[in-house]
Amino acid sequence: MEYMIETTDLTKEYKGKAVVKALDMKVPKGSVYGFLGPNGAGKSTTMKMLLSLIRPSKGCVKVDGRKLKEENRLEILRKTGSLIESPSYYGHLTGRENMEIVAGLKKVPKTQIQEILKIVRMENQQDKKTGQYSLGMKQRLGIAMALLGHPEILLLDEPTNGLDPAGIQEIRELICTLPEKYGMTVIVSSHLLSEIDQMATYAGIIDRGELIFQNSMENLHEHSQKSLMFHTLDDEKASELLKEKHYSFHMTGNKIEIPWMENGEVAWLVSELVHADIGILRIEEKQKNLEDIFLSLTGRSLSL
Repeated sequence: MEYMIETTDLTKEYKGKAVVKALDMKVPKGSVYGFLGPNGAGKSTTMKMLLSLIRPSKGCVKVDGRKLKEENRLEILRKTGSLIESPSYYGHLTGRENMEIVAGLKKVPKTQIQEILKIVRMENQQDKKTGQYSLGMKQRLGIAMALLGHPEILLLDEPTNGLDPAGIQEIRELICTLPEKYGMTVIVSSHLLSEIDQMATYAGIIDRGELIFQNSMENLHEHSQKSLMFHTLDDEKASELLKEKHYSFHMTGNKIEIPWMENGEVAWLVSELVHADIGILRIEEKQKNLEDIFLSLTGRSLSL
């Protein structure tokens, strides 16, 4: 597998305390890499080190196989677009005027601006002063600025923060199209597991500065152990039968949770319950969601 970004032993310390600890991050080319973790886990610090905005205490960053150093920093970063924390803009200027300033700084032809504004669906708001933009429009403007120059790598730090559901959906759809349409590699950080689940093809989970998981989303979901939830008319009687038949189970609210079984075994258990005159209201398949997986990986609940 080819990696667009690789870090080795990447560490950042403040006053002797490591906020990012020996991070070995591998971002596959053409992926949407979901960088997931609670607030304060070290996501923004890591992304700033990837952009050379913060100098690492130790370790190194490779971009497309080249070690990021002071001598080649600007050359490598020209291939990169980013939106870290919140977008910067001149509130008294229009969206288009802000884009023109950034295009000039990036030495990008102004002819690109209209195309980028169309990608982020802002062509109808480009002549409005950015100080009058909604939060969602400001986020989209920030992403548009990051897309100028058609970067090979796009880093987005919590891009859906503070957006309404419609705005979140729009940004999510945009991010999902970038690798296939434009060949970009996207790193998107979030503390919202549901967001990463709907956008990413690959994920890294950071907790207290340490990378505790890194693999494909399919692999992450393999940590999710299925179970079956039985709703009966007599849970007490059903529990006694399950004990008698040596089934492992536990009560979850008013449901009986049983480890995953194949269809034939489920059919046999249902017939046993019916034979014992226990009415079955419903059987549901339950799968761990990403919050549950985070808890199993870290031993603690996700703090937002």
